[in-house]
Amino acid sequence: MPDVKTQQTQPRQGQDRRGPRRNDRMQAPREEKIFEEYVINIDRVARVVKGGRRFRFKALVAVGDHKQRVGIGVSKGADVQSAVAKATEVAKKNLVTIPVTRETIPHDVEVKVSGARVMLKPAAPGTGVIAGGVVRSIIGLTGIHNLLSKSLGSTNKVNNAYATIEALKQLVAEEDWLHAPKRKAAPAKTAAAKEEK
Repeated sequence: MPDVKTQQTQPRQGQDRRGPRRNDRMQAPREEKIFEEYVINIDRVARVVKGGRRFRFKALVAVGDHKQRVGIGVSKGADVQSAVAKATEVAKKNLVTIPVTRETIPHDVEVKVSGARVMLKPAAPGTGVIAGGVVRSIIGLTGIHNLLSKSLGSTNKVNNAYATIEALKQLVAEEDWLHAPKRKAAPAKTAAAKEEK
């Protein structure tokens, strides 16, 4: 057998045999997630046109930071992914700051939005979040860990979500109403003044 010399080439300095590696993903600055997103509901909606029906998707998304900020967004898109992305952007633009007192809300609140009525009540430590469906999803994205709630009226998820956010908007921090200066009562009309009329 004839001796065949194989020439071994050394890789150049700074290069691997396979060529330069693409570490684009590793080098790109990673955006920190401040908010957690939760998709509450996705509906397929139809628009009737000349040739038949056009289907789109409607997404209801809640975002929260597990502290004091939460928001909801509703948006439509040609596919589920675009609908969720648009709804998330809407939710981030409509954030509500909630006064949290000892991991619960400072006082009772009841709100009616369209056909949905939502009632929220503060709860003792260790109670947990007693809520159903949409209310639980939204409260889970806040810093509230003890709460009693009841959804009355409509079972429409979008209306219940808006009612829950409206209820959270109406909360007043404990120090604002606990140490507020007392208002003077209006002078009561005497019986004599009534007789004169």
